[in-house]
Amino acid sequence: MKIVILERNSVGRDVSVDRIGELGEMTVYGNTVTKEEVRERVRDADIVIANKSPLGEETLKDAPRVKLICEFATGYDNCDLAYCRSRNIRVANVRDYCTGMVAQHTFTLALALSQKLFHYDSYVKSGEYSAQDRFSNFDFPFYELEGKTWGIVGMGNIGRRVAKTASSFGCRVIFHSVTGRSTCTEYPRVDKETLLLESDFLSLHCPLSDISRNFIDGPALKKMKKSAILINVARGPVVNNSDLYEALTAGEIAGAGLDVVEKEPLEPGNPLSRIKDSNQLIITPHLAWASVEARKRCVEEAYENIAAFLRGEERNLIV
Repeated sequence: MKIVILERNSVGRDVSVDRIGELGEMTVYGNTVTKEEVRERVRDADIVIANKSPLGEETLKDAPRVKLICEFATGYDNCDLAYCRSRNIRVANVRDYCTGMVAQHTFTLALALSQKLFHYDSYVKSGEYSAQDRFSNFDFPFYELEGKTWGIVGMGNIGRRVAKTASSFGCRVIFHSVTGRSTCTEYPRVDKETLLLESDFLSLHCPLSDISRNFIDGPALKKMKKSAILINVARGPVVNNSDLYEALTAGEIAGAGLDVVEKEPLEPGNPLSRIKDSNQLIITPHLAWASVEARKRCVEEAYENIAAFLRGEERNLIV
């Protein structure tokens, strides 16, 4: 059984993938970006492990032996599921391995922005605090989470963990289901307009799809409170980055914390790269999922998915 790992570096060089090699003859590539690279590297593979590498007819048509695609991720939008069905190629993802970390990062971004932590840290380190004649300084107003409305888009495992944490801070939690099929009954479900109008904090945890792409655009941002903070730890294209830039520079919302952007890595041409004020905008490099513990779980879960497949068992299969 030939196993090809296309993006070994996506789980970090500090995390071992050696155990997967117990399941077959393993070939490892640090990173695989272009369709040409994918096509050549999967040609003789039985099992392909990927994260962002494009996997569809163009890259798989010359790889007749592929039986399983295993994602080093929960998301699988790099994979053409319709084509995989037509070829009877099974696709498995890794689930619930980084729920706690993504929820933690959601609040890291929200609290840093709402409490103006970058401003006050800089104030102290600049020497201004030492030079003042009073014990405290709070020249930039900041506010409590308690009593605020926390809106959520995407009430899956991560959304529910964020809801639970927000509730523990004393927030009122509301949520919106992009598909309209959510089974969550613990929190009030609202329409999109209500979500935008009432949320003091709005965090995004939905998958990327045709209906979630540009979910937060110019018209949506104009409906939000000027004091609102937007957090995107879902997928970059859920938020229109140009429209967000316009909203932030016009003061239509107070701030945004992003772990994802429309095209990654962040392109110099993305207008958000022009905002240098971290009290208004924080962008982290798609790391919300990537604690050491979560990355180890990701590899272990991929191993278990492949082992189950080889035993003829269904585990975490999308198709």
